[in-house]
Amino acid sequence: MGALLVAGATSGAGKSTVTAALCRALARRGVDVAPFKAQNMSNHSAVTPDGGEIGRAQAMQALAARIETDRRMGPVLLKPSGMRSHVVVLGDEVAVDDAVGYGARARSLRPTVLEALTSLRREHAVVVAEGAGGAAEPNLLDRDVVNLPLAAAAGMPAVLVVDIDRGGAFAAAYGTWALLPERLRSCLRGVVLNGMRGDVSLLDPAVRDLEARTGIPVLGVLPHLGEHLMLGVEDSLDLRAAGRPSPGEGSGEGRPLRVGVVALPHLANPSDLDPLVLEPSVELRWASRPGDLLDVDLVLVPGTRATLADLAWLRERGLAEAIVRLAREEGGPHVVGICGGYQMLGVEIEDDGVEATSPHPDRAPQTVGPDPDRAPQMVNPHPDRAPQMVGPAQAVPGLGLLPVSTRFTRPKVVCRVLGRVAGGSSAVSGYQIHLGRVTPHEGAAPWLDLHGTGDEGCLTPDHRVRGTTVHGVLDEDALRHALLGAVATVRGRDVDPSPVPYADALDAHLEHLADWVEAHLDLDAVLALATEAAPVGQEPGW
Repeated sequence: MGALLVAGATSGAGKSTVTAALCRALARRGVDVAPFKAQNMSNHSAVTPDGGEIGRAQAMQALAARIETDRRMGPVLLKPSGMRSHVVVLGDEVAVDDAVGYGARARSLRPTVLEALTSLRREHAVVVAEGAGGAAEPNLLDRDVVNLPLAAAAGMPAVLVVDIDRGGAFAAAYGTWALLPERLRSCLRGVVLNGMRGDVSLLDPAVRDLEARTGIPVLGVLPHLGEHLMLGVEDSLDLRAAGRPSPGEGSGEGRPLRVGVVALPHLANPSDLDPLVLEPSVELRWASRPGDLLDVDLVLVPGTRATLADLAWLRERGLAEAIVRLAREEGGPHVVGICGGYQMLGVEIEDDGVEATSPHPDRAPQTVGPDPDRAPQMVNPHPDRAPQMVGPAQAVPGLGLLPVSTRFTRPKVVCRVLGRVAGGSSAVSGYQIHLGRVTPHEGAAPWLDLHGTGDEGCLTPDHRVRGTTVHGVLDEDALRHALLGAVATVRGRDVDPSPVPYADALDAHLEHLADWVEAHLDLDAVLALATEAAPVGQEPGW
């Protein structure tokens, strides 16, 4: 019943990746391992079998550990929406807090967090917990439930992941150690340098100096993953193009099938794009202005945490007009909308403030910054304009490409789904997380047929515009390949579908990460550290 915290010297140090890699490496050794992250800030979420929400990174880590997702793996999830964050506790949305108000809530959630960790430890041999942001933020330590205060309360050792690629790694490692009070500093038991390019031996003098100053061993130096494709990432606007042909290469007319993904400011669940990234005949490009959609074969409008705000952004940028024009051009690109993107493609969206307010209408909604570890800020495409709240009972016209209307209402739909393509045999599986109830107009044709609920989604008679509320719909190989084939036919191109099933590609990705840490990290030392955690029931507590 061991436990280990993977903390970071900074945000973006590689905590999620290292945690996933450790979960798969330990699982390959026959260790019953489970992931955990006490508090996550992300709009990239996954659905547990019983209908709870957790961060997508924890779902990927559970896949790495070869176990099913569980609400306890991510007991607190903060979903930012502009200057607000919706607070999800043990899978259920409970409130909207501001950055100041959340401090008190975070402290009150400490018993919930510790109990979730403890109960996972009772059921698994090792729990690998992921920290958040930087491990030494003096202004946040009194409210921290995810980093070293949690390690101290749970009696578990911690390793510090430091990004060496950007420079200043040794200062960041030493500075983290120096800033921590002794009771937390003693939890740090190892350092992992991540993202090294070049000869590792060049670091030897600095490694010896850091170990002498802190008394903490450097457990390994992980090389930069280079062009290896990262899947399921939460900071997905940094999706890399590894494995995709460059313009001018590929099949059919001398170039790949081009997919323009609208770069919505409040983008949510971008893992919907991962299967397309892996297609060898597909080139993805982000579109934030009309010119980015020139010569694309497919326009994809992804999910969003703020549908009306992002719809307004589309109009302000001229993207709304461009998408409508392209969709109505003879022989023009296909258009696909997923969840919020689907809602935007409809005739009208009606919201009485539900999307922006608390799940508890008897409580006054408050605002929150998108990251409680940083000063509040607004995700606003026009920083020179003051952000505005959506007014009550507001009906906004959509793009009018699909005969459906949307109304935001509670309760939130959070569930996994199975089904098939309407009128076909291609399987469909995925999940739904949405407030918007989409109602098709009379005569509208469904795209999907879901088990238990029937018709879902919509598509035009020529099948060039379609949408669905189902995330992960493109994970199914037959459906994805049929869609790409239809696009290629209209656009006069060839497409060579990936011969590797998406599920196998995901597994190969996790195997590669496990190989990475096996080769460059002292896993025996890491596992030994985990066994030094306080026995369950004997944790020091907060």
